[in-house]
Amino acid sequence: MAKVKRQVIHIDEELCDGCGQCVPSCEEGAIQVIDGKARLVSDKYCDGLGACLGECPTGALSFEEREAEEFDVESVASHLADIGRDPAPQAHAPFSINMGSSHTGCPSAKTQQLQPKASNTQFTAGVKPVSELRQWPVKLYLVNPSAPYFANADVLLAADCSGFAYGSVHQDFVKDKVVIIGCPKFDDYQHHVNKLSAIISQNNIKSITVLRMTVPCCSGLSSIARQAMVNAGKDIAITERIVSLQGEVDPV
Repeated sequence: MAKVKRQVIHIDEELCDGCGQCVPSCEEGAIQVIDGKARLVSDKYCDGLGACLGECPTGALSFEEREAEEFDVESVASHLADIGRDPAPQAHAPFSINMGSSHTGCPSAKTQQLQPKASNTQFTAGVKPVSELRQWPVKLYLVNPSAPYFANADVLLAADCSGFAYGSVHQDFVKDKVVIIGCPKFDDYQHHVNKLSAIISQNNIKSITVLRMTVPCCSGLSSIARQAMVNAGKDIAITERIVSLQGEVDPV
């Protein structure tokens, strides 16, 4: 099978204690405990989405970008049958997915570039505002760092709650930006740092706007952006905007 440059899971054997907590979290069965250590059985079983990352108590799991076999849904199904596991309910899209290619994975992870409708620059009585979303997916857990829409992009890194608190988020923040969303309190912090680092390192990101809530825990979103930039070794303009619980945004 041909190899492509993509994200796959890396297991640090020195940190791994063989607890096996990562094994059930990998629906494709790509990880097994062998000789007391978690090991990647085959590149073609790893979808590169990192569902296992948050399950490792020792931090032995991380992403690495390297030449690897392409993710193979049919091989995964055969592999799961061989090890006596039920087929994965959702075969995820790998990080190397190409726009316009056939896709047999989870629709929530399918990389799509959208065409926004004619934009309303302001709210008008009786006129329904349109979506300014330019791409799918938007969850940081699911976005593909090598997706074409990240090329030369201005990125909006938004807290999950911000779009509900701020009524004109599409017109004021989403417009002309690539959107990724997450929650620094309930999501896996290190996973988000790793994923955003991959996005920054693989693309020419022009700017990052962090849109977060005023609650203290949400400040972690800005920390994720700053740490990811350091890890990627790039200097990118980061703007932080804070939304109040009453739906107001701090002045620039």
